[in-house]
Formats: sequence, C-alpha cells, structure tokens
Amino acid sequence: MKILGISAFYHDSAAAIIEGGNIIAAAQEERFTRIKQDSGFPVEATKYCLKEAGFSIDELDAIVFYDKPLLKFERLLETYYGFAPQGLPSFLTAIPVWLKEKMFLKRLIHEELAKVGSYNKKKVNLLFPEHHLSHAASAFYPSSFKDAAIVTMDGVGEWATTSICKGTDNKIEIIKELRFPHSIGLLYSAFTYYLGFRVNSGEYKLMGLAPYGVPNSPQVEKFKSIIKEYLIDIKDDGSLWLNQEYFNYATGLRMVRDKKWEKIFGFPRREGESQLEQLHCDLAYAIQEITEEVVFKIAAEAKRLTGSDNLCLAGGVALNCVANGKLLKKKIFSNVFIQPAAGDAGGALGAALVANYLFFEQERKISEWPDSMKGSYLGPDFSDKEIERTSRKFKAAYEKLGSLEETADKVASILADGHVVGWFQGRMEFGPRALGNRSILGDARNREMQKKLNLKIKYRESFRPFAPSVLEEDAKSYFDVEDHSPYMLIVAPINEERKAKIPDNYYEMPLMDRLYVHRSDIPSITHIDFSARVQSVSKETNLEYWTLINKFKEKTGYGLVVNTSFNVRGEPIVCTPEDAYRCFMRTEMDYLVLGNYLYKKTKQPEWDKSDNWKEEFVLD
Repeated sequence: MKILGISAFYHDSAAAIIEGGNIIAAAQEERFTRIKQDSGFPVEATKYCLKEAGFSIDELDAIVFYDKPLLKFERLLETYYGFAPQGLPSFLTAIPVWLKEKMFLKRLIHEELAKVGSYNKKKVNLLFPEHHLSHAASAFYPSSFKDAAIVTMDGVGEWATTSICKGTDNKIEIIKELRFPHSIGLLYSAFTYYLGFRVNSGEYKLMGLAPYGVPNSPQVEKFKSIIKEYLIDIKDDGSLWLNQEYFNYATGLRMVRDKKWEKIFGFPRREGESQLEQLHCDLAYAIQEITEEVVFKIAAEAKRLTGSDNLCLAGGVALNCVANGKLLKKKIFSNVFIQPAAGDAGGALGAALVANYLFFEQERKISEWPDSMKGSYLGPDFSDKEIERTSRKFKAAYEKLGSLEETADKVASILADGHVVGWFQGRMEFGPRALGNRSILGDARNREMQKKLNLKIKYRESFRPFAPSVLEEDAKSYFDVEDHSPYMLIVAPINEERKAKIPDNYYEMPLMDRLYVHRSDIPSITHIDFSARVQSVSKETNLEYWTLINKFKEKTGYGLVVNTSFNVRGEPIVCTPEDAYRCFMRTEMDYLVLGNYLYKKTKQPEWDKSDNWKEEFVLD
C-alpha cells in the first residue's frame, strides 16, 4: 500500500509517505517555506515526499489527514454553547474560518493537491482518523514492540487531551481518554504564556528555565500549593480537572485570566524579552514538577490497564524530555519508545500508518531494534553538484576534502581548537531536533561555548542549555543513562565524578552568576542542575556523525560534542545548502561543512549588509 499522510492547519504542518509499512520520507512544511511552524497545507513537503518515493498522486492507495475536522468542529460548538455568553469575540473570530475552510476540508485538500500535481479526483481515497489515534500510531507502529501501552498527551485533538491505548500486532485499541477542556498540555502551555514565552513554540524554554528554580525552596513549595489549590485537581489515575475560572483558552483569545493569576501568584504576567527573576524560575520549576507527577500517574495507569512491559509515547507533552528521563528511572515499564516527531508533525506519519494497518488491515512487520524511524533522517539530501551550484551563486570560497575520514579528521581538529562549525550532511531530520545532519557543533569542554553559541550564533536567551551528542558506546561514561537516546528526548544527570565543586551559596547567587559557575569537565552541555539532554550517536544509524565524534575523541579524549540545531532564533532548521550558507554568513559561525566541502568564514566574500534577516524571522 502506497499511502501519503498529512497534518495541517494548526501548527507544524507536515507530510509523510509509506509503502507497505516502510517509512520512505517525512518532512515539515516549515523547512521548505522558511516559515516557523508553518500551518498551511504542506504543498512543498508533499512534493518532496512524492519525489523521494517516486509516486504520483494517482498511484496512491490513500491520502490520510491526521484528524477529524467535523468532530473538532462539534467540540468547538459545544464548548462555546457550554460557556455562553462568554467567548463571543472568540466565537466570531473562529467560526467564519471553520465555515470557510475546515468544514469543507475535502474540497480544500483537493485544491491544495492541485498545486502539487495533476491527478484524477475520483481516484483519490481520502481518510480521516482521529487525532490521538494518529499520534498513537506514530509511536507504536515504528517501535520494535509486539505489544505496548500507548500514551498520548497534548493540548487537544478533537475532544481527547490525553489517551491510553493498547497496541497489539497491527491493532490499536483506545482504552481511556481525558477530554477537553482538562488537559496537561494546555496547563503547561498556560504557564508558558504566563512566563512570557510563545504558546506552541516556547514550551521547551519553560522546561529549560525550570532548573533555575531552587529545589524544595519555600517559594517553589508555595507555588505548587497555589497551583493545586486554585488551578488543578489531580486524580490517582493521572486524570485532572482544571478550574476554568482561571483559564481562558476554551472560549477566549488568551490562555489564562491574567488578573486572577496575578492575584494568586503575586506578580503579573511576564512580558516577553523582559528580565527574568527568581520567582519566574521558581514558578517554572513548580509546574514542571507537577507535570511530572501527572505523567508518572498516567504511565502507572497505562501499565495497570494494559499489563504490558512496553510503553510508547507521543503528543507534544512527550517532548518534555525532563519528564521522560525521570519516567525511565521509575522503571514502571521495562522498555520505552518515544516518537521523535511527537508533536503534530508526527501526526502525518501516524495517519498514514493508521490507514495501512487499521483501514487496509495490512500485516505488521515488526521493526528490528531499536525502531523503524531510520534515525529520523527522513528529509531531503543534496548532491555535490547542488552544493557546488550554491557555492557559485554566492561566490563562496571552499576547500573540497576527500574521504569521510579526511573530512571528519579536519573538522574534529577545528572543533578542538574552539571553533563553531555548521555541519550539514545527508538527509534532513524529521521532528524538532537536529540529530547531526543539520547541526551547529562546538567543543563541550569549552567554558565559553554555551555563551558564544547563545549570544553570537543563535541570538537567543543566555539561560538556554545545549545538548551533547555522545558516542553511543561512551554514553555511560558521561551520563547516568541505562539505555540509548538516539532522538535527544531524554534528560539525564551527568556522572558524579564529572561534577565540579560549586560554591556553598550556589542557590543564593543571582541567576546569571549561577549560569556561569563552572559545574563539570563538560561545562557547555551541563545545565544548571547538572543534567543534559542526551543524544547517543550510533555508528549504524549515522556513520558520518559518529566518525566525526570518534575523531574528536581520538584528539581530545572526549567522545562527545555540543549539538544545537542549524538555525538562528525564530528560523526553521535549515533544509538546503543555500539555507545553510545563508545562516553561516548571518552569524558568527567560524566554519561550514556541506558534505565534504569546507568553508572558512574569513575567506568568504562580504555578506550583503541589507540582509535584514532579524526582521524576517519572528522571535520564537
């Protein structure tokens, strides 16, 4: 079966294509349009997927959209009716859009597919699985598990906000759901909003800010108490009730009722880009701990209901890698697989898999360990000819290196000398993480590297941490991990012997002073709480990246590097060689590597000073 999956019209639009259950290609639309979290129909991503697979639209057995728009419309109407007369401005804003576009989604899909290529409308088989079923399928079917509990947690699909399913062979059974407006994802997004970050893109900032809170401090405990007294009631099975007197997302244009929150927490909503204070960090810490409490209870309930030793996770909350790391430590399940594109982009892949196994009832070929995601390297790659064409366009100076060994050896030396390198190789990653094919790299031993990357390369807030990419076989030498972590979805503590002694007054120090305290022998990836978001790199999955890190180890004795996504703040991760060269020239990056082509910044022609890229990309 040749099946195209599509997610669109909310955020992180994407397309994915499979044949016989084999994942051929998947990509987010933002990477092609250069619009962060592009919500439009994934025309360019669909073109790419069809080209990669070698299929025309007419050859497809089905095109599958990742949710049921009419069911979502029903939820919208019932919610406005239930809260009436509140929400009239939001109603008047939302309903015309639904009537014009989403109520007639089949027609809209046909109009958008016509931009992809000509086809026979009568032959197209359009399918619409439920949102949480698409998420569940995206996690279970690529896993190596014959059976598993499947937990999906996000803001909201049609009605469901959290679901527990049981996967067995090629079947998925929905066992239990929590329904809108009660949602752990929306709760976390509400705090994202109140602490001054953008909803649906700033949640990872909230997660990164939380460790700046002071553990077990009176203020943290006070905030946790307030949250549980006024905002949330958590049940033993992980289900929760949110007090809608304090929230505004159901029918309003904002996440929370600002004045009510200001009254209970004692300070107003933080404006974006304003100074961060300790109370902001402590509130972030409090909601992170409460989120973890909910996640652990849901996992325990999933274990009770399914009896499985295996767990699959999907939905936006599954990107909370701090909670993931602690969940693994609790050993509720023997094995855990987290879909690397856990958010709505991954819904495109899940939708295609739902059609293959549940609609067409195809036999499931269970993937070999660890999974069938192919390292999540499912996007486009580019030839030497295309790289050279980009070089000619920009009159770029480069050195063409020979073998992989030569390239890795030279770049490892550059990294060891303290330089920052843009590393562009092979197929682009699917999902929000750069996993060594569209990455900016640095030396984890360098005390100044975090500051340099944040302020001079990424142009983002200085508090945000960076992740290590570590040789899979060396991961336990640096981190308290028991399993591989190929998708950078697990936060783990660094090993005790690597920690440096910190001042006795560490938690009384001002925020920025604490940030620059020397904490370990790998300071640039050691977060404020001695943790790191780990990516373990396998020789089998990504030979080029593994070889580079191994060469770095030969030169320095350290089998890991700093890895951050190849983009500036507010920009999607680069897709093409041209995207990469532009980003390289717009920043203070020192070197760029496109395949085996090496570019040194000081040898490049002067960049166009009229390039107002900081206006082009809206701050995330």
